[in-house]
Amino acid sequence: MLKGQLEIEINIYHSLYSLIIPKDNILKQINDLVDFSFVYDELMINYSSSMGRGAINPIMLFKYLLLKVIYELSDEDVVERALYDMSFKYFLNLAPEETNLINSSTLTKFRKLRLKDMNLLDLLINKTVELAIKEGVLKSKAIIVDATHTKSRYNQKSAGEELLKRAKNLRKTLYGVNPGIKEELPNKVTTGVLEDILEYCKLLIDSINEKPEIVANPAVKTKLSYLTEAVSDDLENLKLSKDEDAKVGHKTEDSSFFGYKSHLAMSEERVITAAVITTGEKSDGKELITLIEKSREAGIEVNEVIGDTAYSEKKNLEYTKENKIALISRLNTRKTKKRG
Repeated sequence: MLKGQLEIEINIYHSLYSLIIPKDNILKQINDLVDFSFVYDELMINYSSSMGRGAINPIMLFKYLLLKVIYELSDEDVVERALYDMSFKYFLNLAPEETNLINSSTLTKFRKLRLKDMNLLDLLINKTVELAIKEGVLKSKAIIVDATHTKSRYNQKSAGEELLKRAKNLRKTLYGVNPGIKEELPNKVTTGVLEDILEYCKLLIDSINEKPEIVANPAVKTKLSYLTEAVSDDLENLKLSKDEDAKVGHKTEDSSFFGYKSHLAMSEERVITAAVITTGEKSDGKELITLIEKSREAGIEVNEVIGDTAYSEKKNLEYTKENKIALISRLNTRKTKKRG
């Protein structure tokens, strides 16, 4: 049974956690507060109970991914840090003396294969809301709605900019360790062409890997792994998909962007209660009903909605009136004049 792997053996070394990890440590607070057993229910469909070897605890792998995002680490580095960081070990339900950790390739496969059909966004938001209500943090019955613009991750320009940013941070760290190394590194790329940026990053990675004494520096190694993962992982996806779902949207009449919109609902306590991701050209107002219904599914009693002019379209006015919800949104004067 997968659930049996959640248990941790309490031994004489376990008391080290209370001595070493402060009570206000963020990972300790999350681990003590959140019941991660919901991960089993969501992932069981991706596991076989009768075939293959016993699976590595999916909750542990899920927590590895949280650590990876919180601390901006590569798969390899997050696993390595769990060897010596006691707060990481506590968060992962590992014994203090544990040294037999997972292989980083297992984590890579988990996030690529096991999670591909999970609606993680809704799942995590719902669990956050559930916890906030339980702990008495979330009490309001009003939600604030808005949309933010998100550039496409696989847009050639933004992918190239991300690579250059990681390469720049790596070089900056290198200069701090060995100022003279600048002359030994490849010339910076100036064309802005993604293929050229990729080639530059590969040359930079190779030139550093040829200097084991430099790679041995922890700060350099972390930045190097972070860049390497971007080249081998994220840009692999870029080649397979040019991100056909991302479309051009407009922030104003005179400015545009290529990517997505993140439509959010938030309580007055600043707890996100719902989110919808659409392509960039979608109207904010069209997602209001979905945001309200998702907030209700998460456990929020919605009596009032606050939003800008974009949410005051006729369909939303009719829906909120029918559901006895106060919609606080300035009317779009242009649409009002047209109807008049």
